[in-house]
Amino acid sequence: MQSTRRGVMAGALVLGAAAALRQPARAQEASEAIQPATTYRYRLGDFEVTAILDFARRMEKPETIFGTNQTPADVAALLQQNFLPADWMMNMFTPLLVSTGKERILFDTGLGAANGGKLVEQLAAAGTPADQVDIVVITHCHPDHIGGLMRDGKPSFPRARYVIGETEYQFWSAPERLSGPTEGPARLVAANVSPLKEKMSFLADDSEVVAGIRAMAAPGHTPGHMAFHLESGGKRLLLGADFCNHYVLSLQRPDWEVKFDADKAKAAETRRRILDMLAADRIPFTSYHMPFPAVGFVERAGADGYRFVPASYQLLA
Repeated sequence: MQSTRRGVMAGALVLGAAAALRQPARAQEASEAIQPATTYRYRLGDFEVTAILDFARRMEKPETIFGTNQTPADVAALLQQNFLPADWMMNMFTPLLVSTGKERILFDTGLGAANGGKLVEQLAAAGTPADQVDIVVITHCHPDHIGGLMRDGKPSFPRARYVIGETEYQFWSAPERLSGPTEGPARLVAANVSPLKEKMSFLADDSEVVAGIRAMAAPGHTPGHMAFHLESGGKRLLLGADFCNHYVLSLQRPDWEVKFDADKAKAAETRRRILDMLAADRIPFTSYHMPFPAVGFVERAGADGYRFVPASYQLLA
């Protein structure tokens, strides 16, 4: 394990729009006082995996994002049962770098420097300058995942090729997305993703990125949202992206609706399917908005729920 303590505590959940959320000065000061590690490295067989904290932010009123089909009192009660404050949450944004020994593969690119993201700097500090990234995998096209693809109008990862689900790309690049509720993300896709099309490969369910890394359709959060199976040396990891975005409010209650899920029923179905698999197979998973370093396990809790078990030293051997 290698970790640093140069925490970045500014940011926002930017899923439906590119603009960062603004908080009062006192809340901002409180969040900046918390300094988590910004990188965490572990092994998966012959793969080396590095979690990189691009961004983190204190956010008020979690009931306006999670459990939107529940009462605010029920959301508050579940948070308090889990020793969490009822009126605010810490949201983190964690791209993943996977070194296979042949390729350096980056999954998602954070919010971008214009919105406070520090991915390029954190990658360099972890030993991988941006120009050494070979492949960039885009799990889906929400702004907090594609914001770092470009920097000053140029590709942030100049030698990389790009991989994205075909359904996801076709949805967000369609001209009709440039107006209405999809306008913000679609305009960012036009600026950050479409210019890279000539260097892009398109995935279907169960497509292979490289040996040992396969795509898994996980729709609902967006129409073409993808998760990924990683396997090396008999070890497995599920990279879940945004299938489950809070380790209590989504994971313990997978049927609770999430504001930023495009198809809320499909997203709940996907959550339950993947959580069932993780609990049954007892394999670790990483997901973009879990508490940094965003890796752990899932166990069943009661008849219909689950519990997140953070990884400690299981992945360090």
